[in-house]
Amino acid sequence: MCGDKNKTNKEIPALRDVYGECVFNDMVMRERLPKNVYKALRRTIDEGQELDPGLADVIANAMKDWAIENGATHFCHWFQPMTGFTAEKHDAFISPTGDGRTIMEFGGKELSQGEPDASSFPSGGLRATFEARGYTAWDCTSPVFLKSDGSNISLFIPSAFCSYTGEALDKKTPLLRSMGALDREAMRVLRALGDATSSRVAATLGGEQEYFLIDQRFFEERLDLMLAGRTLFGATPPKGQEKHDHYFGSLHERVGSFMNDLNTELWKLGISAKTQHNEVAPAQYELAPLFGTVNVGVDHNQITMEMLQKVARRHGFVCLLHEKPFAGVNGSGKHNNWSMVTDDGINLLNPGSTPHENMQFLVFLFAIIRAVDQYSDLLRASVASPGNDHRLGANEAPPAIVSIFLGEQLTDIYEQIEAGGAKSSKQGGKLQLGVSTLPRLPKDCTDRNRTSPFAFTGNKFEFRMPGSSFSLAGPNFVLNTIVAEALSEVADVLEKARDVNKSAQSLLQKYAKEHKHIIFNGDNYSAEWVAEAARRGLPNVANTVDSLQTITSPKNVKVMKKHNVLSPVELHARQEILIENYSATINIEALTTSQIGRRQILPVAVLFSGQVADAVRALEDTGASAGAQRRLLKDVCDQTDRLSACLDTLDKAVASATAVADATKRAMVFRDAVVPSMNAVRTAADSLEGMVDAELWPLPSYAEMLFIR
Repeated sequence: MCGDKNKTNKEIPALRDVYGECVFNDMVMRERLPKNVYKALRRTIDEGQELDPGLADVIANAMKDWAIENGATHFCHWFQPMTGFTAEKHDAFISPTGDGRTIMEFGGKELSQGEPDASSFPSGGLRATFEARGYTAWDCTSPVFLKSDGSNISLFIPSAFCSYTGEALDKKTPLLRSMGALDREAMRVLRALGDATSSRVAATLGGEQEYFLIDQRFFEERLDLMLAGRTLFGATPPKGQEKHDHYFGSLHERVGSFMNDLNTELWKLGISAKTQHNEVAPAQYELAPLFGTVNVGVDHNQITMEMLQKVARRHGFVCLLHEKPFAGVNGSGKHNNWSMVTDDGINLLNPGSTPHENMQFLVFLFAIIRAVDQYSDLLRASVASPGNDHRLGANEAPPAIVSIFLGEQLTDIYEQIEAGGAKSSKQGGKLQLGVSTLPRLPKDCTDRNRTSPFAFTGNKFEFRMPGSSFSLAGPNFVLNTIVAEALSEVADVLEKARDVNKSAQSLLQKYAKEHKHIIFNGDNYSAEWVAEAARRGLPNVANTVDSLQTITSPKNVKVMKKHNVLSPVELHARQEILIENYSATINIEALTTSQIGRRQILPVAVLFSGQVADAVRALEDTGASAGAQRRLLKDVCDQTDRLSACLDTLDKAVASATAVADATKRAMVFRDAVVPSMNAVRTAADSLEGMVDAELWPLPSYAEMLFIR
């Protein structure tokens, strides 16, 4: 029998029995809801029709019964505030009766609306701290699910979160608004192109998740990992990723067991975890799901990040989701695979076998190219964070320059259209490997480009810039909105055209000429591309503080307002929240750097230098040479002095930054003074790590964390 020899077939749950068992999914709804209620709820989910409030009580009662039968005692509205994490407030189903007993109650009002305290969530000035009221609203398009935390089981209700005055305080609300905008403008284009059967268009998402696993005992010995999520110190180990032996390598048994348990937990929640493998860096891994509607995909990714961390603990690991937990090896990203699909199953980014003849595909493709070029600054800002600053532009991730990879086939068509009209499509053919027992492989029409920030990959675009800890709501509501704007422009032209095909071809040629500077199929990691991009006039916004300044440019405010995704006030508030988060993150890192440097590394360096000094004296008292010991003593003392001076400089830089009142100027001081000071402290400390007795060094080494399983 394959698998664990200690388990019988009866003990290994079948996937078909596990998948979705914790979700109030369509199958459960059909079984438990009256037929008319089920149909009304499906119309709301599928067509966006408003749900009759009178039916909410029936739905809530069915959810409650199902939840209680599965061991739940509480329910909670689960939402995504601007912290970047999820939030939840749990209430018991119990309701006291007059005779001293309790009954289990859960009505339509509790399902549809919650009222968590909103005072302590980031609001960017939308709410004063003393103004506590906020509301959560049930997002019925994302399935309700059960989740256990220890022995507690609760019914989780995916929800939007807004203020008492109606502004969005979360990441879900603008995502849902952007989905409506994309649907509206895409349908205008489809109707103009003659599609009379489709009635809705939805964005789809497949979010690949990279992460690190390290042994829990190492994590608990490192204050930097506990407080900052990344190593603020650490000398380069003798081996890193240079042999490329970890990438797609065989799974360690302990890691494989973790992945098995993780998949089971995700499958129970209806999350279609599909692919798992070793990534490039040692101790780095990746998980990829199947595609789903974008808001459900975002919710599923949030749950996935939580489950990664929860299940890792069960196996004695800690899962690190920071974009750059270890210097010198690859950081972690989150690949945002995005497309558009109609309600009757048409993928609008499927080129077909002859894409040069597929006008519908070409119109949507060129609209996306136009959107990304015109709003590249907004797309770049959607992935800006202190963690991603360590990753973007490194030899592992797309640079901060936004460009588009189309591949050989589509680039050829693009150039034909620019020249006057496309008349052919390059075909892939077959690969013959020269071994008689191996089959001839069908060859794709183009290669893939793993260095491109925004790459066409067959029937979707892969946006590779988001960081591993990101909520994908931000990048996707930006992408939805800017594509909706480009489609709006297309629809304005086509709806007035006498000859739609001729007008469409003319528009494509215009876009091909205007936006060809953003098409790049080469190596985005190369220094030559940075210089070439500058010649093309493509922006290279290399850090978070500068990137966030672009959010509220007039054109960005205008497009968000036009499509009712974010009002000017809401957009400015988000900018302020993100800038404040930058300063808070760097401040935590700086204070942690200072504490570790002063309380752990500096004392050990002093202790070791004393031991070496004693050895020098002992040797010289016997008349023996102590040349090596004296050189070591000098080097240790020099680096110890350097470390002490750098710590003083860091503390002064932090004090200077925190004294600045203006949020943007404060962030600039953290970027320009505090970050370099932290780097200087690290350089001195890492030099000492290479000299001090390993038995004395207070922090687990990179070699231990990356290679011990």
